[in-house]
This record gives sequence, structure tokens and C-alpha cells, in this order.
Amino acid sequence: MALPVERAKETPVPVAARVGHYRWVVCGLLFLATTINYIDRQVIGILKPTLQGRFGWSEIDYGDLVFSFQLAYAIGFLFAGRIMDRFGTKKGYALALTVWSIAAIATAWAPAYGAPVSAVLVVFGMKYGAAVAGFLLARFVLGLGEAGNFPAAIKTVAEWFPRRERALATGIFNAGTNVGAIITPLVVPFVTVRFGWEWAFIGTGAIGLGWLVIWSAMYQHPEQHPRVTARELAYIRADPPDTTARVPWLTLIAHRQTWAFAVGKLMTDPIWWLYLFWIPDFFSRNYGLSLLELGPPIVVIYLVADVGSVGGGWLSSSLIRRGWSVNAARKTAMLICASAVVPIVFASRVTSMWEAVALISLAASAHQGWSANLFTLSSDMFPRHAVGSVVGIGGFAGAVGGMVIAKITGYILQTTGSYLPVFIIAGTTYLVTLLIVHLLVPKLEPANL
Repeated sequence: MALPVERAKETPVPVAARVGHYRWVVCGLLFLATTINYIDRQVIGILKPTLQGRFGWSEIDYGDLVFSFQLAYAIGFLFAGRIMDRFGTKKGYALALTVWSIAAIATAWAPAYGAPVSAVLVVFGMKYGAAVAGFLLARFVLGLGEAGNFPAAIKTVAEWFPRRERALATGIFNAGTNVGAIITPLVVPFVTVRFGWEWAFIGTGAIGLGWLVIWSAMYQHPEQHPRVTARELAYIRADPPDTTARVPWLTLIAHRQTWAFAVGKLMTDPIWWLYLFWIPDFFSRNYGLSLLELGPPIVVIYLVADVGSVGGGWLSSSLIRRGWSVNAARKTAMLICASAVVPIVFASRVTSMWEAVALISLAASAHQGWSANLFTLSSDMFPRHAVGSVVGIGGFAGAVGGMVIAKITGYILQTTGSYLPVFIIAGTTYLVTLLIVHLLVPKLEPANL
């Protein structure tokens, strides 16, 4: 697929270094929230072998736990974007953190309240043991709360950064997904062995409540923030002003720009869920690693992924600064990332664990670079006041894809015991997705709202 290199036509703005830096402090807060978001959701993936042995889950049961989280995540995304657009990111983010932190902490008591949940599920024709049912409920509520993170973060970036810096800012806060994924396998096994699996959920969930205090004290809208200078505010608002009229969901759905973003999320978000929820099991199953031995390979994977998250955003932003159009810069960066995922198809066939780590690391890094640019497409094509809703629609699509891949992966592993089909899916998805996105928005033109 040929991507035309067009020259950007943008009005010169002041040099960023001379206009203040508080927008990067805000970006740091988004980074911390995203880190916490991924710590809380990944705990169950790290503890899968432990909890599976303790409570007797089958691979299909575990797939259903992931499905429950994804179902709630999908539902939450539909409402989260609208909540952020209507009430603003300060209140909306605080609500999301409160819900998911409490749900994370409550997971420690999931077996205790599982019996009544199991009884309710039987009414709907679903039969689960008490322990599984309790975890299903906890993961569902966690998914509802965690769905608010990315609509809030992307909307905050759109409010605090000019278009030329948004991919980099998105890449930086999105790197929190990798940092969270690094911290979890280092801390959770130690806490579990020392204090019990329950404290892994309690401790990680409590971190989010601490972030709420910092967010409430430090965050205001750029126009009202006392730390934002007039020059920095002018730099943030250097792009042409957006309309402020409310945009109904049905209006957004009618635009192919919305579908381009949604398709990108639908097809590639599930691959990241594979890494998050099943890679610990892959190493345990294929290389016999114990709970305390999972840390090093997983840490390496997400350290490398951090490079991709920031590097992918930097690449397209750098190309724009060199005179490329937004369209050519974003899609070129996405093409490079999509190509770099392909070698993961060999990960289940290599005999050396560290060869598998290298292949998965490259794919995870490429996904993060892809994701930074995909998220930024929403603010490239839509005005600031509609970004939260668009990201919510895309997040819903991505969560639906995650629901599908959870079921597929559970059944593949239950019937074949092999990760080869799973990695083939992962390696071929991105190039197909980029082709579809390019056909939907060949010039990446803004939606006419």
C-alpha cells in the first residue's frame, strides 16, 4: 500500500521550550493513572497459574473471566466517553478511578461473595462454581471503571496539547501501560508468596485511591490553571479553534472517520489483551516457569514495549515537524509498526525462552507504537469536544474484539494446548487493519460535523 508523502501546511507557532511546560506535568499524571490502570487489570494474569490451581479453573473458565472484564469494558466505554465530554475530565477521571480501585480491592473477597452471584447466574442459564462466579463479578465491575481511563486521557491530551505534540504526549502516557505491566510481575509474586494472593489485589487497588488525592489537588482546565502562563496557553491553542456544539452519537457513527478509528481498535486491541492476560501462562506452560520466575521475561517484554510507545508517537510527530502531512506521518508510522509485529508467528516454535521473549517484545513494542498513533487519529479527525465520545466508541469496539479473542483463545488452548494459532492471529492482524483504515480515510481529513 503506497502512502503519499504530502507537505503539511501549518501556521508557525512559538518554540515549545520557550512557552512553559505544565502541560507535561499533566501528561505525567495521565502516565501515572494509566500505570495504575494496567497494574490492576494485570494482577489476575500473573496469578492465573496460582488461582487456577487453587480454585480449579479450566482454560474456558479463565477465558470467561477475561470475557467478563471485556464485556464490562465495552459497556463502560460507551458511557465513559460521553461522561468525559459532558462533565469534564477532572470529575470523570476521579469517578473512574474510584470505581476500578474499589473493584480491585474487592476482588480479594471474591470467593466469599461468589455463592449468591452463582445463584443469580444460574437463573440466566450460566453455571459456575462460587469462586469463579465471585471473580466474574469483581472483573466485571473493574472493567466498568477501567473503561474511563483512555477516553479521559485522550480528551485531556486534546485539551492540553497542540496537534503537533499530541502523538508524543499520547505515547508518553500510553507508556504507563508498559510500566504497569513491568511493576505487576515484580511486585505481585512477592506479595502473594509473602502475604497471600488476597493482598496482591488489596495493595494494587489502594494505589489508585492515592492518585485521586494528587489529581484533585493538581488538575484544572488549562484556561483556569494558575500554573499555565499566557504564552503556554497560546501555544496549546495554536491550532484553529474547534466548534463547541454538542455532537450526538448518531452523528458521529455516520462518519467514516469514526469507523476507521473503531475498526482499528476492534481488530488490534484484542492482540494487546492476549499479551496482557495470556503471556504469563505461555511462559509457565511452555518453559515451566514458576510464579517467582515469571518476572524477568515479562519485565523485558514491557520495557521494550515502552520504547515502542514513546518511539511510535515520536516518529510521526518528528515527520510532521519535517514537513510531512499528518496523514502521511501517522500512516507511515503505523505501517512500520504493523510490519514489526509479523515475526511473532514464530514465538511458539522457538526452543529458547529468550528467543520467544525477543519476538514477543518486538510485537508488543510495535503494538504500542501503533496504538499511540491510532489514538491520535481521533484528535486528528475530530474536534476536542467530540474526542472523548469518539474514543469511547472505539474503545467499545476494541473491548468487543477482546471479548471475542478471550473466547477463541480459551477454546484453542483447551482443545489444542498450543499457542501457535493464537500467534498467527496476532502477527497478521495489523497489516490488514491498516489497509482497511487507509481505505476508509485515505487523506485523514477531519470529519465534517
